[in-house]
Amino acid sequence: MSGIRTTLFKAGLGTLYFTGAHRMLRPVFGGLGAILMLHHVRPAQGAEFAPNSLLEVTPGFLESVVERVRAQGFDIVAMDEVPARIRSGDEARPFVAFTFDDGYRDNAEFAYPILKRHGVPFTIYLPTSFIDHEGELWWLVLEKTIQTQRTVVASIGGRTVHFDCSTAALKNEAWREIYWWLRSLPETELRAYVRDLAARHGLDFRDICRSLCMTWDEVRALGEDPLVTYGAHTVNHVMLAKYPAETVREEMLASKLRIESELGRPMQHFAYPVGDPTSAGIREFDMARELGFVTAVTTRPGVIHAEHAGHLTALPRVSLNGHFQSLHYLDALLSGAPFAFFNRFRKVNAA
Repeated sequence: MSGIRTTLFKAGLGTLYFTGAHRMLRPVFGGLGAILMLHHVRPAQGAEFAPNSLLEVTPGFLESVVERVRAQGFDIVAMDEVPARIRSGDEARPFVAFTFDDGYRDNAEFAYPILKRHGVPFTIYLPTSFIDHEGELWWLVLEKTIQTQRTVVASIGGRTVHFDCSTAALKNEAWREIYWWLRSLPETELRAYVRDLAARHGLDFRDICRSLCMTWDEVRALGEDPLVTYGAHTVNHVMLAKYPAETVREEMLASKLRIESELGRPMQHFAYPVGDPTSAGIREFDMARELGFVTAVTTRPGVIHAEHAGHLTALPRVSLNGHFQSLHYLDALLSGAPFAFFNRFRKVNAA
């Protein structure tokens, strides 16, 4: 989301909250509840150059969210309970489910103590290559490359560009140009490009994975608590819709089987990497169901409605975005009103 769009969206959420419209619209648009999406939970870094900060919230904010949703009458449920809640269609008992993508160590270090203290069940979706410490978190590798260099030399569209990265403002400019150009490439080219860019500037992409992601032993230790559920998130965190069907099937099935083998428990839940309409669509939704997943979550924004009973492998989520760490934004989002407008009043956005 661009800076202008973020500002406008915040203004819209603020208007919903401070006029009290979110309370009036909740019975109309709030549906059955929401699946919350998080990534990193850790203390604020305070860095001027932090292009991926939207993917992190502070422990204090997470705790305030738990307290807020309970105070407002939401039941906090595990993903195992979500299908039954959807099929019941009971809007009188709205629910919230907490989910975390990617298997970051800070989920265990900072999020888990809070959730444990409050008795909150939660799900972590694991890309198996991340837990093997061989994964390519290319968006973080790109950030680290720009962060650690005063000059970055990149080839963009056939031309060599020397980016001055001597200040935070210049680093942000370099990020925007390189990142959005990369997003226009096929993913295999994108990954090869970032791998090469990092290597030419003295960085190993695996170091990011090792420092940020849990090991299998850490996954197993955390999973001993019955509050913790795990789900699959592919092997290599690829944007599935951009790949042939056989690759999609292998990524989804191999991650499911690997986690089941490592943990000795069935994997019933799945999260699509990136998860927007360019990364997961009808083909992927059908395949998740065929492979035996009971639920699968996207990053398409929205709350849950009874109509999702026929689309359990195409569930929307509400992002706890690091740029929106305020409870009045949360209240506005959980009213469902912003998503009703965004989705043109369609309760299910699964096309």
